[in-house]
Amino acid sequence: MATGEEMPPALQDSWGDFWLFRFFINAAGYASIVIPGFLLIQYFKRRNYLETGRGICFPVIKSCVFGSEVKSVHPEDGSLPPRVEPTESSTARQVLKLLFCAVGLQVSYLTWGVLQERVMTRTYGATETDPGEKFKDSQFLVFMNRILAFTVAGLYCALTKQPRHGAAMYKYSFASLSNILSSWCQYEALKYISFPTQVLAKASKVIPVMMMGKLVSHKSYEYWEYLTAALISVGVSMFLLSSAPNRHVSTVTTFSGIVLLAGYIVFDSFTSNWQDALFAYKMSPVQMMFGVNVFSCLFTVGSLLEQGALLESVHFMARHSEFTAHAVLLSVCSACGQLFIFYTINQFGAAVFTIIMTLRQAFAILLSCLIYGHTVTVVGGLGIAVVFMALFLRVYARSRMKKRSKKLPPGETPVQKV
Repeated sequence: MATGEEMPPALQDSWGDFWLFRFFINAAGYASIVIPGFLLIQYFKRRNYLETGRGICFPVIKSCVFGSEVKSVHPEDGSLPPRVEPTESSTARQVLKLLFCAVGLQVSYLTWGVLQERVMTRTYGATETDPGEKFKDSQFLVFMNRILAFTVAGLYCALTKQPRHGAAMYKYSFASLSNILSSWCQYEALKYISFPTQVLAKASKVIPVMMMGKLVSHKSYEYWEYLTAALISVGVSMFLLSSAPNRHVSTVTTFSGIVLLAGYIVFDSFTSNWQDALFAYKMSPVQMMFGVNVFSCLFTVGSLLEQGALLESVHFMARHSEFTAHAVLLSVCSACGQLFIFYTINQFGAAVFTIIMTLRQAFAILLSCLIYGHTVTVVGGLGIAVVFMALFLRVYARSRMKKRSKKLPPGETPVQKV
């Protein structure tokens, strides 16, 4: 996978390749779909179409614009079915399930991370006389991921029993738009920063989440949350400051990379919060996956067609079969990874899932350094160790807090946590 020569990430051929220009072009493509859709929704609502509409289009419009408005009454009526607690007689089965989940998550997302870096940072078709060419359109990769996730989720919903769907379909579009923008920022950032830097930045997003909760919602946090946030900040700073400009070009963190990572964190935070609000309707995670990816496919394919980038990317795939294999495998890993996430949380809870994914982040950094030759200094390595030590401490402290909250007398509630 490491074949081909790495190109300097800051080198741009034209304004059309500059990330900010492409971001606004993509946003304009999404707006050309969002604005007419918004006007149609307002039109049907003003006409009171739910009361006056009829004909063969009525069920479709009702589902897209109004829904059935069935929401959960109790907080415990969550989106996930009750988690099955292990019993002594099924311990071996639970161990096998846990091993299956851990291996599935690690294989899916480690492969996804390696391929992501390969596609975005290396050239294709390089020979002794030809330097090859680099794939540049991050939006096409987002489209590939979403079309397969949409297909997998649709088949799963069709073949298994799902809760009655109540949300208006258009409400998925908000999470979809932020989701494709966060994914685009994630792919695009690899042109400017190293993969280990990106992983550490994702791990440290708890810090802006806490700051936003403190400033906007006036939330209070436990002492250990401030401690782990400070440790994460120290670890990330150690890693970033250990990267000097005279080292390997892939370890240089540029301003563009920082801005793109900030965009990823902002859009990703909005996606998760909006999805939490949508789960007030009685839906399964796979229904959520299907609804979000319907709009993701619509937005990305519309924008790609308007720019003429879809045919250009297809021609690139035709010229380089290796890229085609990488793009398809990248999409398969992304879709399978989402299904493993739902299954793991359902079977073992969020704490076990967080531990597995934290280990995955550490392994991803190690694999990236081994395969793509990223140099990490002793200070940088200590910074990485500090970050993951803080993440594990956070998981442990949170699990202890949950156990303690279960023992609290009625009326007493624990301190609000991230």
